[in-house]
Amino acid sequence: MSEEKVIVLRPDRKTFEEIYFSGNQGSLLFSPTTRSKTITTMVAAAILFIAFLLKDSLSKDSVGILYFLSFIFLLCTVFLSVSINKVSRWKKQVNHYLGVLEKCKVYEIRFDSLFFTVNIDGEKETSEWKDFGYFDSNNEFIALEGKYSYMFPKKSMSEKEYSLLKKTLKENINKE
Repeated sequence: MSEEKVIVLRPDRKTFEEIYFSGNQGSLLFSPTTRSKTITTMVAAAILFIAFLLKDSLSKDSVGILYFLSFIFLLCTVFLSVSINKVSRWKKQVNHYLGVLEKCKVYEIRFDSLFFTVNIDGEKETSEWKDFGYFDSNNEFIALEGKYSYMFPKKSMSEKEYSLLKKTLKENINKE
């Protein structure tokens, strides 16, 4: 494959949103990143609440348990807030990227035997094949990770182009 191949993508925001925000990815409290921390924080809050209701039945020597439970709850909320911040920043970046795609006139992929280039309105990102460490594909999209990371929805190209891209990635990534 020495000749350059070009795939022109049709950037439909809804198509990209379906993939990026599937499985509660965009949810601040119940995304895969924050779900366990949210549940842990709620359990810690419930235990702390019950302990405060029962504080009159605790002996004076056992009151320290309230401080310990308060500390655990505070720790959980700090970890949860860090995760929420991470998801929030990711969501903001994705929405910015989707806004760029929505306004773009040219969105194309160019590749040959040496290079892989993504062009969005003249902003080109070119990588050598060796710069990519991983790719994955399914019935909805192709994900490509390396120097730059990409996600190409199947709906944004023809079936023939999708198959060509998938075949090319298999041939050029992780080959020894």
